[in-house]
Amino acid sequence: MFSGLPNYRYLLFLCLLLCLTAASLAGDPYIYYDWTVSYITAAPLGVKQQVIGINGQFPGPILNVTTNWNVVVNVKNDLDEPMLLTWNGIQQRKDSWQDGVSGTNCPIPAGWNWTYEFQVKDQIGSFFYFPSLSFQRAAGGYGGITINNRDVIPLPFATPDGDITLIISDWFVKSHKELRQEIENGVGLGAPDGILFNGLGPYRYDNAVVSGSIAYQTVNVEPGKTYRLRVHNVGVSTSLNFRIQSHNLLLVETEGSYTVQQNYTSLDIHVGQSYSFLVTMDQNASSDYYIVASPRFVNSSDSSKSVGVSVLHYSNSQGPASGPLPDPPNESDTYFSMSQARSIRWNVSAGAARPNPQGSFKYGEITVTDVFVLHNRPAELIEGKWRTTLSGISYLAPSTPLNLAQQFNIPGVFKLDFPNKMMNRPAKVDTSIINGTYKAFVEIIFQNNDTTVQSYHLDGHAFFVVGMDNGLWTENSRSTYNKWDGVARCTTQVFPGAWTAILVFLDNAGIWNLRAQNLDSWYLGQETYVSVVNPEITELPVPANSIFCGALSPLQKDQARRVNFSTPPSLTKAIKLIFIGFVVCCCLEVL
Repeated sequence: MFSGLPNYRYLLFLCLLLCLTAASLAGDPYIYYDWTVSYITAAPLGVKQQVIGINGQFPGPILNVTTNWNVVVNVKNDLDEPMLLTWNGIQQRKDSWQDGVSGTNCPIPAGWNWTYEFQVKDQIGSFFYFPSLSFQRAAGGYGGITINNRDVIPLPFATPDGDITLIISDWFVKSHKELRQEIENGVGLGAPDGILFNGLGPYRYDNAVVSGSIAYQTVNVEPGKTYRLRVHNVGVSTSLNFRIQSHNLLLVETEGSYTVQQNYTSLDIHVGQSYSFLVTMDQNASSDYYIVASPRFVNSSDSSKSVGVSVLHYSNSQGPASGPLPDPPNESDTYFSMSQARSIRWNVSAGAARPNPQGSFKYGEITVTDVFVLHNRPAELIEGKWRTTLSGISYLAPSTPLNLAQQFNIPGVFKLDFPNKMMNRPAKVDTSIINGTYKAFVEIIFQNNDTTVQSYHLDGHAFFVVGMDNGLWTENSRSTYNKWDGVARCTTQVFPGAWTAILVFLDNAGIWNLRAQNLDSWYLGQETYVSVVNPEITELPVPANSIFCGALSPLQKDQARRVNFSTPPSLTKAIKLIFIGFVVCCCLEVL
């Protein structure tokens, strides 16, 4: 049919056709990581101990990607016990197989490897990863996740001069195995032995408190520059107040949402939470400056010895940091912390992962379809063991993950009968999960009957924090809800004797973990799962490399291969890349 066309027009048409084909093959970029998770020796507080490192690093490497990239992380488990990594805040759209918690994945046995493959679909912001089993996060194994904006989506602030990740955490000299044994025996954690910055102990701000042999974190900056600081509290159970001597913290983002930009002199960061600040180096650099993370609401005389201190060092600094630390808020003042939390608002005019403004999703105009009021309680003896509960139920993780049990129709593994309110019955241990409806708009109220601040997290979604107050939640409490610019995030705090209300749109098919972020509460059973089934569009299929356990153990094969690292991109992908390059060269030649 092309016989009448000049040769160059025929070639141009063919080139166009090939270019369209190549474009369809190119897709979103892939990034590959090979990680070995192992014990290494470190001395964060001056005492040598075993910590969990990744590729010999503690904390682990930063996973630095861009919206919609595909991430492939091959994890080899060189620990002496099974493990999983979970990606705190990564929504795993229609792919809870990659979530890395006990309800979605079989553990990676010691000596085995498993490859995670997921897309950071329609997300931006600051998150982190950590080991999700057996109290292992208390030993490390965590690291930051940075999801950058695509070039076509402008930041709602000037591009910073640098990007710095600070991982803050409470720390115990006891091993994670000793800590979990004590928790099982009903012994509380008590005050931490110290607070770490990026795995390092405190600067020697007071010779009577800090040993001179402890290595500390130094953040090097240039005068007049503005830096984005991504701060993650990955700790065990301690809320931390973050502040920088003589510098304002301009809050711009939390857990994937751009916020209304406000200055703070300090901010309480609760367990599992992440924030981004812009900090301008506008001081005269007569000396270095303290960066501080101090415990909040720790009822112990030793808490003053647990302050984390690192150093902000200007290139033209005239001397070391000295003198007293910048003052923290009043230790027992939960009102200050709650007021501060309420002040954090969603930037409704900013674009994020997509060009349309965040506020175009008008959550306050959506009708709520389901309500769950979740009550916690302090640890108690249930059937002779120390357990924690949500609405009177302490979650029991089955040997067959929920995801696999649902996929293979294995009966009796779990029940879709989690109550929407506290039942008048004794506390029990059970595998009871929430029967969620796809695209339901759900109101969840967390009522904290414990004596400490608790944080709660939902995998697979961002939720809107619409209200919090002291006392008991009632239906009249809804009159105080923020229906316009409550921030969307994945982890929220609940103060002791108080409540926090969230709204969440269940638009992500899968089985998703709803948990306490405080490790002691989570480890003893304060979690459940939300099953979200889309009758029209199924979740992605079981990965070809799935590990099988529990009732599905007979399906497990090729175990010997699982100690090998993954290969480079598959041959199919390599051929696609070669083909794309060939097409580009041909098109350039024709043109």
